[in-house]
Amino acid sequence: MRVATAVLVAAREPHAMLDVTVAEPRDGEVRVRMAASGVCHSCLYAIDGEHAAIPKPIILGDEGAGVVESVGPGVTGVAAGDHVVVSWAPGCATCRTCRQGRPALCTRQPPLGRMADGETRFRHAGGEVFHYGPATNAPFTVVTERAVVPIDPAVPLDLAALIGCAATTGVGAVRNTARVRTGDGVAVVGCGGVGMAALHAAALAGAYPVIALDVQPLKFPALLRMGATHCVNAGDPDAAEQVRAIVGRGVDHSFVTTSAASAFPLAMTVLAARGTCVLIAGYPDGASVTFDPGHLLNGERRIVASKYGSSNPPVDFPDLAGLYLAGRLDLAAMVSHRWRPEQMDEAYDALRAGTATRGLIVFDEAVA
Repeated sequence: MRVATAVLVAAREPHAMLDVTVAEPRDGEVRVRMAASGVCHSCLYAIDGEHAAIPKPIILGDEGAGVVESVGPGVTGVAAGDHVVVSWAPGCATCRTCRQGRPALCTRQPPLGRMADGETRFRHAGGEVFHYGPATNAPFTVVTERAVVPIDPAVPLDLAALIGCAATTGVGAVRNTARVRTGDGVAVVGCGGVGMAALHAAALAGAYPVIALDVQPLKFPALLRMGATHCVNAGDPDAAEQVRAIVGRGVDHSFVTTSAASAFPLAMTVLAARGTCVLIAGYPDGASVTFDPGHLLNGERRIVASKYGSSNPPVDFPDLAGLYLAGRLDLAAMVSHRWRPEQMDEAYDALRAGTATRGLIVFDEAVA
């Protein structure tokens, strides 16, 4: 099939709406008609040229949900018409980390921008168009069967898109990586979609206080509705002192969801003795962070990483969908903006400016 699709042709240039051919799914593959795709900061690195190895032209998008349109030979887990959330970490299913239920750490990743067979499923004017992971910014995408997880069709597909990355990453960092307990103090540094999901999960776990730190005070009312007990402007020179005024001993867990240079030092500074700093944010190529090793050692503080919320999508996606249906996980409150595909650049501009919590590219509101 041929569909008009927003394609990133070159870094630091607007997307081009191109007529792209989407191939039929091959063995073990699924073609999905996307309902919505999340506007994720990882894609912004590709747009801004901060991940130099990204091949182009490329279709971005690593968070989304839709309806299975067709399946290739050998597919048994889903069928046409199923509602699915798309995972950017399908894994190979056979390496050690995949067998441990950590497909985001798969040691047998396909070639960058391509499917496992080394080819793409998108073409334009006779040339290849690359995949940014599952390429959820296309109205139709082709992925391996392992990249789609069926969910209850009662979950609206536009909101289900958030489960594909932001909700899973943020909630998983709290639930799977940090294992936050009732009464733990939590600080979240950077409150976009992932940060909002993390503070929401901390509140659901019974943490107190739950402190949201962000440089955009206009987000504070939404963050309080999502479970933050306090909000601090991370840009204030005395932000760490404000956190200490709230919880004098410091917090038990800090979560870094932004690559801003000041975020990691701030998250380390506000930790209590034996506290844990959880690094969630992706960083541009060549980035580095610094910390005082004495502060780490003398308080027995720890730094851990959480990739994709230490999640196992086939297990965690349905769990999060169930929490939404039970009225516990407020996915709707995470969404600040919706855009059409032709507004792709406007969506990423808002993300770059920090004015959006989580934005969605919506392809078909009737489906969503």
